Amino acid sequence: MKYTIDDFARLIDHTNLHADASNEDMKKLCDEAKKYHFKMVAINQVQSKFCSEQLKNTDIDTGAAIAFPLGQQTIESKVFDTEDAIKNGANEIDYVINITELKNKNYAYIKEEMKQMVNICHKYHVPCKVIFENCYLTKEEIKKLAEIAKEIKPDFIKTSTGFGPSGAKVEDVKLMKSIVGDNVKVKAAGGIRNSDDFLAMVRAGADRIGCSAGVKIIEALKQRMQDDNVTTIEINR
Repeated sequence: MKYTIDDFARLIDHTNLHADASNEDMKKLCDEAKKYHFKMVAINQVQSKFCSEQLKNTDIDTGAAIAFPLGQQTIESKVFDTEDAIKNGANEIDYVINITELKNKNYAYIKEEMKQMVNICHKYHVPCKVIFENCYLTKEEIKKLAEIAKEIKPDFIKTSTGFGPSGAKVEDVKLMKSIVGDNVKVKAAGGIRNSDDFLAMVRAGADRIGCSAGVKIIEALKQRMQDDNVTTIEINR
């Protein structure tokens, strides 16, 4: 598949999830998203209203992070926070699974949590992304989660929050994609800071990239295409 600069930009969830982010920081994030035509801004739930107002009358989404970054909230709390975020303007949701219950092998809990989160998102026609936080998981746990997702069908499964000890890995993206196939998309996030890493994740099967380095990445890709005198880059997946 051949990608233009805009195609690449539309893969990016432009991210600022820092605890000390100000309204000025959020405005900058949204302004950059508009300038580069990113797909979404990824922000903490409490900033849903502010960012959705900044992005009004654009095709750029406001993505609220739920139970971020630990996932240690009840299902009821996650569902409440999701609906609250949506009512305040969020039109994409990324939530962190309850890793404790996964470690307990309480797969019924994980399945019920995912089902309720997907249902509340889809009630409002909002995409739901499930954050695995792979740095804490074994390969078998990643596989099991992906199998549950294949059954429940969230819109995306996601590698990481970016706040754990490590972020996205190419082998994890490949593993996740190999299980869900075309039923669910994969989002790579965490530690993707340059154009080589970005392209590697797309080649591995990621359909969305969460990163705070989106401007730097797009500018590097523009320069690469200019140097090669091309308007597209072909990616074989």
